[in-house]
Amino acid sequence: MNELPARTTFFGACPHDCPDTCAMIYEVKDGKLVEVRGNKEHPMTRGGLCVKLKDFHDHHANPDRLIYPLRRTGPKGSKQFERISWDEAIAEIGRRWREIIAAYGSQAIMPYSYLGNMGLVQGINSGDPFFNRLGTTVNEKTFCASGSSTAWLLTVGPTGGVDPESFVHSRFIVLWACNSISTNLHHWPFVLEAQKRGAKIVVIDSYRSRTAKAADWHICPRPGTDGALAMGFINSIIEKGLVDRDYVEQHTHGFEELKARAAEFTPEYVENITGVKAADVAQFAREFATIQPSVIRLGVALERHAGGGQTIRAVCALPALVGSWRHVGGGLLQMPLWDFPVDWMKVSRGDWVKPGTRAINNLKLGAALTGEMKLDPPLKSLFVFCTNPVSQAPETNKIVKGLQREDLFTVVAEHFLTDTAKYADIVLPAAMAGEAEDMMWSWGHFYFTYNQKAVDPPGECKPTSDMWRLLAEEMGFDDPVFKMTDSELAAHYINWDDPKMGGVDMEHFKTHGYYKIDVGAADTRAPHKDGKFPTPSGKVEFLLHDAKNFVAGPFRAMHEGDQDGSPVDPLPGYVPNREAPETNPERAKLYPLSIISPKSHGFLNSCYANEKHKIKGQGEQFVLISPKDATARAIRDGDPVRVYNDRGDFEGVAKVTDDVNAGIVVATLGYWRSLNRSDGSVNSISSDAHCGLGRAPTFSDNLVQVVRVN
Repeated sequence: MNELPARTTFFGACPHDCPDTCAMIYEVKDGKLVEVRGNKEHPMTRGGLCVKLKDFHDHHANPDRLIYPLRRTGPKGSKQFERISWDEAIAEIGRRWREIIAAYGSQAIMPYSYLGNMGLVQGINSGDPFFNRLGTTVNEKTFCASGSSTAWLLTVGPTGGVDPESFVHSRFIVLWACNSISTNLHHWPFVLEAQKRGAKIVVIDSYRSRTAKAADWHICPRPGTDGALAMGFINSIIEKGLVDRDYVEQHTHGFEELKARAAEFTPEYVENITGVKAADVAQFAREFATIQPSVIRLGVALERHAGGGQTIRAVCALPALVGSWRHVGGGLLQMPLWDFPVDWMKVSRGDWVKPGTRAINNLKLGAALTGEMKLDPPLKSLFVFCTNPVSQAPETNKIVKGLQREDLFTVVAEHFLTDTAKYADIVLPAAMAGEAEDMMWSWGHFYFTYNQKAVDPPGECKPTSDMWRLLAEEMGFDDPVFKMTDSELAAHYINWDDPKMGGVDMEHFKTHGYYKIDVGAADTRAPHKDGKFPTPSGKVEFLLHDAKNFVAGPFRAMHEGDQDGSPVDPLPGYVPNREAPETNPERAKLYPLSIISPKSHGFLNSCYANEKHKIKGQGEQFVLISPKDATARAIRDGDPVRVYNDRGDFEGVAKVTDDVNAGIVVATLGYWRSLNRSDGSVNSISSDAHCGLGRAPTFSDNLVQVVRVN
């Protein structure tokens, strides 16, 4: 009998911008990655992968991958390139940068990255040490969770909050602006288990998402009015005598002031703003207070409007008012990042940032490149890695215009020739997850997950970490961090002496693949049963004193300077949308519909949106529109439509549905504009305005018009 060829297995960790951070198993045969599956032993992953990752091995073998360095030969955006060697590419980058530094200074160069890979070694922050050493402009990275993080840190401090595995003990679960089934799939079984045990599942979202349809109760506020809704819940809890007086007196600061601020937010007043019936406002407040443990899972979409930061401060007040924190499975889950013993200063080397160095926010890339932002010195070079801003950043038409500048030297490290990479002067082929060692923290659970190198990269692809080593050598940097191996870096960035690491070392990861940091068992963890919040007062701070707006260190290379610094409202509250018919009626005459742009079910941001089978599963760019709005525009289900405002436009297929209310349209993001019906995507219409806290985006605070395309 012939024996089957042996397969070798390696531990993997999903690198993507997703709270699940799945533990995976790579299978290799004859030097090729032949299968990737979920790790059955991992308590969150449980052996399953989402539709995005289930054929991750095929993604590695995609014939369209970039496998050699390229130099542009034609006009920017023409996709005309020639193959060059790594030596040539690195030498040209070094030469161009030295010329720019001599003429303009090092701040004329800027890195630009995000969570295309969230690993400590290969991901979003991996280039920080090199660029901080070079003295470039600091890139402030605030696509997701920066506004919620600022609000969270100001209100409850750097706590990891409720363990997602503890949700099985919850009896009233609120998923607020979180489409778990599409974007947090591996938390959903814990929610379902709680439901089987009798818990009530409530989804608060401005359209009927997959998760909203699966919930016991869907509360549907108008986009950007969640702050008024949260203040209404606070008002009802107080007015109906549902406050846990003992918890509030011992473990909160500013209750009387919050009570006064919330006084005007009666259920009737809130109904007028949000469209949520007054009776539902009162019912939610009663049930959230009395059905314990009650818990809220905050979605990143909650910050994406003008009042997003204030909204999250209000939501953060709710569990403290009713004493939810007393219970296992009670309180709030935002982002466990704050409990991970990662030494972010070692990761980013913020100590290398020179005093007076500027920070440019990644949402403002278009303004920075086109001269709209008055910069001295102007940006003369951009190094893009782990992100695709022409798909993911707002005001993308402006970004394209900036990338077309002949005097801008652009380098892009990528897997494919994306809508951003096609404007590069130099393209560097990057390794994928199975081809490089890494360590993942998570923004959705408490596990460190180790990623082993399973196979060699194809062609001449290199891990991102290798690029920094090569560039450091080219620029004459001999600091130890640039000579460390990937294994050494993975270990270097973790505080092993922290009690949460439980005495394990790298050998544990190489044997088991993951480790849950010691934050207490999910069946007993109640981190703030007795208060002890990591705030200046040790309490939940409803009321702030002289607080200033800021972006948390890990989002800005641990750079302490050039913060926003504007005063923060002492109390949470409601800040209306900048763009809404009620607040901007003149704009609404031209663009009467509010648009929401959630993440796609089949893509991971813009990853996979160039693969035909993924596009087939996701469907082409669609626009959900209500029957009333469709009828008024002579739009039928399946009609091609154009969505536009003065910032740009995109085309898609209309889906006429009751899943959205009149006055609202929904179009998921991630689609490549070059593969859409027209050269545009949903972020062509998005504003680059920040929300009130943390310089977060306002992707859900935009008005558009929709017309049928003949």
